[in-house]
Amino acid sequence: MIAHNLPALQVVLPLIAAPLCLLLRGSNWPWAFATLVSWAAFAISAALLSQVLDSGTISYAMGGWAPPWGIEYRVDTVNAFVLLIVSAIGAVVLPYARVSVGHEIPAERHPAFFTALLLSLTGLLGVTITGDAFNLFVFLEISSLSSYVLIALGRDRRALTASLQYLIMGTIGATFIVIGIGLLYMVTGTLNMADLAARIPAAVDSRTLLAAFAFLTVGTTLKLALFPLHSWLPNAYAYAPSVVTGFLAATATKVSVYILLRFFFTILGTKYTFERLTLEQLLIPLATVAVLVCSTVAIYQNDVKRMLAYSSVAQIGYIILGIGFVSTTGLTAAIVHLFNHAVMKGGLFLALGCVMLRVGSVRLDAFEGLGRRMPLTMFAFVLGGLSLIGVPLTVGFISKWYLVLAALEQGSWLLAIVVLVGSLLAVIYIWRVVEVAYLRPPRADAPPVTEAPISMLIPTWILIGASIYFGIDTSLTVGIAQRAAESLLGGAS
Repeated sequence: MIAHNLPALQVVLPLIAAPLCLLLRGSNWPWAFATLVSWAAFAISAALLSQVLDSGTISYAMGGWAPPWGIEYRVDTVNAFVLLIVSAIGAVVLPYARVSVGHEIPAERHPAFFTALLLSLTGLLGVTITGDAFNLFVFLEISSLSSYVLIALGRDRRALTASLQYLIMGTIGATFIVIGIGLLYMVTGTLNMADLAARIPAAVDSRTLLAAFAFLTVGTTLKLALFPLHSWLPNAYAYAPSVVTGFLAATATKVSVYILLRFFFTILGTKYTFERLTLEQLLIPLATVAVLVCSTVAIYQNDVKRMLAYSSVAQIGYIILGIGFVSTTGLTAAIVHLFNHAVMKGGLFLALGCVMLRVGSVRLDAFEGLGRRMPLTMFAFVLGGLSLIGVPLTVGFISKWYLVLAALEQGSWLLAIVVLVGSLLAVIYIWRVVEVAYLRPPRADAPPVTEAPISMLIPTWILIGASIYFGIDTSLTVGIAQRAAESLLGGAS
């Protein structure tokens, strides 16, 4: 019975658990409860992925109402993989949060913090699993509203400004998305995604459908922070608490990319989106500029969190570039990079949280001599940086290898060169940190610094270890990504 209801439990469990955190008192009880819930959510997503790989797509009718009249949760290879990414990051980040949150957020706010974190997790999982377009918007707003709160809890007062900026831009993006969904309903008379996909081919000449496409394009690209609609992201990542930055950087934009995949490949379809309206002619240039410009801007940042934030915009560029190829190889690169970027960037931000705990700053000059004083933390940062660059035997290399293959398949040497140049730019900004940490001695007046606590190092190294392991053994990640790409393209190559 429980196995049959796993799709509902994936969302209901963290949703019910979130307000319960407010009832728990004591600095550790809300954290312990939220951690147990995150592990349960991870176990459920792993079970769902296993079911999908064994038996195919899962359709779950909420309340016993048959789709398309009732709300349907629909799990296929694409969103089962994204569910696993989101819940795995949550399960790793929450154990890390006990010490980090205790250091950065006042104890009286801990119940509210973990409530907001579980609500954000609920929203991200709900967006990914639902088969109803309007419910996708509802869960997106749950995730976004809780994210604004989480960012505002940063101890730097600029976190409030960053949260407000994110709120304004996020609200604009969500408004465009809900208008697009409303226009789709006008054209088809349904909100069920599978039903939408079946009815849209009969309405391809509709100007209303064209307007829906335009609103959805702007709304989703703003939510996933595609250049030049990325202005909210650097401040949000830079000033949020360390745990929040690690969690959102590894999950939020990945779910937004999933929304783009679901609308443009499954619902509107590749024939309408790419053959008729040639969306790739917009995506590929913007992705190229994102990779080159944001990697360059990252080089000039003296705040390392901000540097990695601009790097994230560039990494989103790689994902969108893979989508823009509209090929199995390109989509495989994009989908596998959702996982790869989550583990390596999540690990990097958790390493920065360790530095923040011990040094009280993540500005570049605060890293002087940390290679010797915090060897485990800085070695984790170096390995994560190598993955970001795309060095062989790391997950970053796998993503960029498939992107280059996709570019060469289409005879585009220029785009293959863009990928390589992006890696060279990453060498520069990662080397700036490595040079300060390992080649500069600490200042004479610098206070003594010890290694981060084991409860923070273990989660950090789990993600960094994953970025190495899945760079060597790609059978699981690339295998799932390839199946997902083929399903999105309807079996076409």
